[in-house]
Amino acid sequence: MFKIFRYLKKKDWFYILIGVALIVFQVWLEITMTRQNGKLTGAISIDPVDMSSVWIHGGIMLACAAGSLIGSIICGYFISTVAANFAKNLRLALFDKVASFGNREINSFSTPSLITRTTNDVVQMQMMIAMGLQVAIKAPVTAIWAICDISGTNLEWTTAVVLTIITIVVMFAIIIGLCYPRFKKIQKLTDDLNEITRENISGVRVIRAYNADEYQAKKFEKVNDAVTKNHLFTARVMGLMMPVINLCMNGLRLAIYWISALLMNGIVAESPQDISFIAERLALIEQMTQFLQQASLVVGAFMMLIMIFVMLPRTLVSAKRINEVLDTVPSITYPDADPTTDKRGEIEFKDVSFAYPDGKEACIENINFKIKQGETFAIIGATGSGKSTIINLIPRFFDATQGEILLDGVNIKNYKKDTLQKMVSIAPQKAALFKGSIKSNVTYGADGDAANNEERIMRALKIAKADFVDDLKDGVDSAVAQGGTNFSGGQKQRLSIARAVFKDAEIMIFDDTFSALDYKTDMLVRKAVKENLQGTTVIIVAQRIGTIKNADQILVLDKGQVVGLGKHEDLLKNCPTYNQIALSQLSKEEL
Repeated sequence: MFKIFRYLKKKDWFYILIGVALIVFQVWLEITMTRQNGKLTGAISIDPVDMSSVWIHGGIMLACAAGSLIGSIICGYFISTVAANFAKNLRLALFDKVASFGNREINSFSTPSLITRTTNDVVQMQMMIAMGLQVAIKAPVTAIWAICDISGTNLEWTTAVVLTIITIVVMFAIIIGLCYPRFKKIQKLTDDLNEITRENISGVRVIRAYNADEYQAKKFEKVNDAVTKNHLFTARVMGLMMPVINLCMNGLRLAIYWISALLMNGIVAESPQDISFIAERLALIEQMTQFLQQASLVVGAFMMLIMIFVMLPRTLVSAKRINEVLDTVPSITYPDADPTTDKRGEIEFKDVSFAYPDGKEACIENINFKIKQGETFAIIGATGSGKSTIINLIPRFFDATQGEILLDGVNIKNYKKDTLQKMVSIAPQKAALFKGSIKSNVTYGADGDAANNEERIMRALKIAKADFVDDLKDGVDSAVAQGGTNFSGGQKQRLSIARAVFKDAEIMIFDDTFSALDYKTDMLVRKAVKENLQGTTVIIVAQRIGTIKNADQILVLDKGQVVGLGKHEDLLKNCPTYNQIALSQLSKEEL
């Protein structure tokens, strides 16, 4: 857990030091109040009452109380600032780390788990610092100071306090031992709860179409019941804490009164004229009052520590989960400098094979091909043949298991991350739109003058045949809902294509992007891309023969193997797999 505190800045540590100083000041004031309380008790126990002493000691107590209040407010301000800054730094660190992850790391954690760790677990750490840091410092300081102050007063009283503390600590250890495993389970179940909730929301149309509401409800109810049962168990066990502490506190008071009564009975007059025993009894009452106050401070300090330890198990689990993300070394690393090359838009696969992290067999094996600048390269094959896998290797979403991929004659592993991302533009199979406007989606990732270049935006929309934008009231400033739910599938796909075109990269990849378009729009978009993006290398993954037949090269895949590479006419003659796909879509006359 302590490793996570490396995200506290120097300013935060300075604020913590100020907080510690203020807490020590508060403890000194509280100890002083107990001493003054004992003297005040002695002042009102004599006859006649010494009113001047009452005013003096009472005034000092009021001043101490006011000083403690002011110190607590100032300390709270600094500690809450530290907690907020710490949570901010932690979220930024998690966001940056997750952004550096490849698909391998994201899949190993799962998306719902990463969301929970970035939100719920960070909030748990923030609460621990905001609420617990003051107590974690104040409680031991108070306990040690008060114990040192009362240890030399009376052995019997001190023994009663020690036994009370031992009872509280033992009870606390038992409760924590029972609850800690449950807290770990709760955090895991929270991930599952988020996953099912996310699944229900994102798949609501499918759920309703298949009348699976009850089935999904049962899945949710199962996890929800598990979370509830674990929360109830921990709450009930933790609920034993306060009754035990109250019992110990009241028992300690009774013990001190009982011991004091025995001590009082031991003070007797040696003769009828001896009245010195009255002064001894008054001194004992004064000591008892002071001791009782300081004993309450000691037990109260342990009560505060227990409040911290109630939060500690969940905080430890959260810290561990956060550290798991922060300590994960991304499987894909990038160099600090770019190589030099005079080529542009060339791609070459040399004996490339790839197997997914949890897969036993390779998805693609011994893939070899070369694409020259400005060529249109198409990939076709049956579902699961490895088309998208090849596409994912080019921008390094994954690294090839074997072989190498050359971009402009250089291994893609030798490019810096931002350089590689600028070289490749992708229109994915599933169009992903972000909440904002059409303009912000088309110019996504661009900054400065490029993001406000209206001519370039309109050119991208024109090439993507997104003519529907002109019919919208606000044009490119029209709102886009989260996920683009206010547009049809074809409209979202065309906006996705416009975004890829706007990026103006040297390599443009269309990963089955035209599947949501009608045949006419498909043809018009490809024609516009060819006419307007000369010199740009275009890779098209498609299922339609009509989409790819005019490509300069067509790669045919079957079960992860290359079974054909060439032009449309040659593949019809020499590649049975391609011939079968073609005949399943078009007649011989049409071909």
